[in-house]
Amino acid sequence: MTRSFLNSLPSLFTMTDEQAMWRVRQSDDAQAFAQLVRRWEKPIQALCARMVGDAQGAEDLAQETFARVFGRRRDYEPTGRFSTFLWRVALNLCHDELRRVKRRRETFLADNGTGEENAEPATDAPAPDGCLVERERADSVRRALLNLDETYRSVVVLRHYEGLKFREIAEVLEIPEGTVKSRMAEALGQLHRSLRATLHETESHERSTPPPRR
Repeated sequence: MTRSFLNSLPSLFTMTDEQAMWRVRQSDDAQAFAQLVRRWEKPIQALCARMVGDAQGAEDLAQETFARVFGRRRDYEPTGRFSTFLWRVALNLCHDELRRVKRRRETFLADNGTGEENAEPATDAPAPDGCLVERERADSVRRALLNLDETYRSVVVLRHYEGLKFREIAEVLEIPEGTVKSRMAEALGQLHRSLRATLHETESHERSTPPPRR
């Protein structure tokens, strides 16, 4: 048994994603599936975090993604790329989570009779001066991305953060490539307007704030 397991290790580590998933599909190969999880766990967590804006929730969604992939292993078609199958499952779960969050928010606002949401808590410790500007820029981009409708956000995340080509995004989302490009153009336009407005607000605030007394 030990010799058989050791002999199988090289093939496990060198096989493609598609070969590993085929073994999972055909024989419920736990070792092959574990290898897929090791390869893809961090990228899927990053995708979910950018889609839902919640690092802790992203970990849960990543775990659910792999559970869902294993549960749907018989649906995997060997003619397609495993990554396409995986991205699609993860995005569908993110969309479901975003809809749940939206319903909870609407219920909360209705119950409280107000259109105002609770402000985000301030951090206890300020960022070092050298990192403050970069952190503010990153936060501005993150907020602008989360303000996009999920159909546009998916395209931006897959293209600019995950590095997929338009053709690959079209396969994941199951839409024409031309639709992907048009959504990308609209998304970038919305991001540009949002970031420009944020920059304008920041500059206005800085001009209206008196300098500290020495």
